[in-house]
Amino acid sequence: MLLLIPIAIRAQMINPYVDNKRFHFGFSLGVNMMGYYVQDSRDTIDGEVYHARVASLMPGFSVGFITDLRLTRHLNLRLCPGLHFGQKTIKYINESGNKIQGIDASYKDKAEIISLPISVPLYLKWSAERHNNYRPYVIFGGGVQYDFGGQKERPVYQRKLDYFIDFGFGCDLYTTWFKLCPEIKYQVGFANMITPVEERTNLPQQNEFYTRALKRLTNQMITICFNFE
Repeated sequence: MLLLIPIAIRAQMINPYVDNKRFHFGFSLGVNMMGYYVQDSRDTIDGEVYHARVASLMPGFSVGFITDLRLTRHLNLRLCPGLHFGQKTIKYINESGNKIQGIDASYKDKAEIISLPISVPLYLKWSAERHNNYRPYVIFGGGVQYDFGGQKERPVYQRKLDYFIDFGFGCDLYTTWFKLCPEIKYQVGFANMITPVEERTNLPQQNEFYTRALKRLTNQMITICFNFE
């Protein structure tokens, strides 16, 4: 893919009318980094107040499909359902500085959440004028997603359904066979994903503080992908 980029930029104009198609399709492959915006509850739990933060981001994998409708010369409407694999880790620190003691030694001072969301976003894509064989663009939209990755036995169990906005930028690179489009997107969720302790009948009491320390969790994700169209 990296070899195609300088070839596409230097060569004479390839497929000059490809953007005139009313509809076109494609697929997307990329990596993601999932996280949360965390708001602490600041409740006193067993004499301690805990603060939660997202640990270092772990890369995941994303795959999706693209359906593109040309609206005007510069504007396209795109439906891009995708599947994302990733993991989020929340770390806990108490105000007294004492080490957090959990009976479940596999978690100790952190909670790991496996995430497997299917997202269905709808985008508006605004493209600049094409110059030789590249054409930069910006993208903005929103949608809904459903996460199949939650595990009820984990200390933190996130809700399934979320809705979000998504924005980013990229560049169409024209080759003989397809358009290669490197793209970076940032997703911001709105729903509070934390499942309260009161709704979790199977949660061991010694693990309740992982959830009680949290007031609000909202999804965030950065995706770096290559679109083939």
